[in-house]
Amino acid sequence: MHRIRLSGTGAYLPERVLHNRELEQWVDTTDAWITERTGIRERRIAAPGQGVADLALPAAQAALEMAGVEPSEVDLVIVATSTPDMFFPSTACILQQRLGIHGGAAFDLQAACTGFVYALTVAAQFLRNGAARRALVVGAEVLSRIVDWNDRGTCILFGDGAGAVVMESFPDGPEGLLGTYIRSDGIHADLLKAPVCYPKALNGQAGAAHFIEMAGSEVFRVAVQTLGALVEESLQQAGLVQSDIDWLVPHQANQRIIQSVAKRLELPMERVVLTMARHGNTSAASIPLALDEAIRDGRIRPGQLLLLEAFGSGFTWGSALVRWQP
Repeated sequence: MHRIRLSGTGAYLPERVLHNRELEQWVDTTDAWITERTGIRERRIAAPGQGVADLALPAAQAALEMAGVEPSEVDLVIVATSTPDMFFPSTACILQQRLGIHGGAAFDLQAACTGFVYALTVAAQFLRNGAARRALVVGAEVLSRIVDWNDRGTCILFGDGAGAVVMESFPDGPEGLLGTYIRSDGIHADLLKAPVCYPKALNGQAGAAHFIEMAGSEVFRVAVQTLGALVEESLQQAGLVQSDIDWLVPHQANQRIIQSVAKRLELPMERVVLTMARHGNTSAASIPLALDEAIRDGRIRPGQLLLLEAFGSGFTWGSALVRWQP
């Protein structure tokens, strides 16, 4: 069984910044209320004509450069996204083409905000059994395209961006991916959804609206309960204890949810990577965006143990225990 390490990270954010003060002019809300309830102050918005593959490309290139890996050496590409540019081909195939990668597997994965953790888990199976040697795993979203900007309950939350990691397998050496844990339960599927929008339904009637719909308080309650149990189960599965964790790198959905997870870990907020104030909720992109920022600014150092965790529509949830071994 091969060992795995994460050898490079990358990120990309669109140029357009949308501050809470601008949202005050659109819907009945305030900067103070948004900041207090969510921790979000601003988010990035993709330019007209800028798709998810456009965001994924520079993030992937930055990750490959850090890892010292040429695109031709990558034999697996997975893109976690809920907002692909097309039904088909996959965003992963588009990204593969733009990077000049030929052959190997490339596909998209949809697990909403937990998508990046799911993608890490899937890539690890290829790498451990020898089916692939190097994998490029990307989380990328253009959620601004499916946000109802008249809905004050959701338009304040979401932003666009992309993050990427390079994963490599080795026959020996230190293990960089100590374990992943993914779960789902569709019992609460209706609490957070974005119905498919087709130009016309089969009977000729207009298709359903495709905006994000969320029962906010119910989602918050289930997320807090689920992530609390997730932390304990993840550590138990890996044979670790709370004090082994150096950094929590969570999905950036809501500051209060993250605080509850940190409390469960007995981890001070100074050891939690937070980017939501500037990025908002970028769904599958949020963990790799936060991971890249903390690695590049020196907070996360080689040898440290990271807990990545996420909760998303489905409901899906999951975690990954990563020892940063570039």
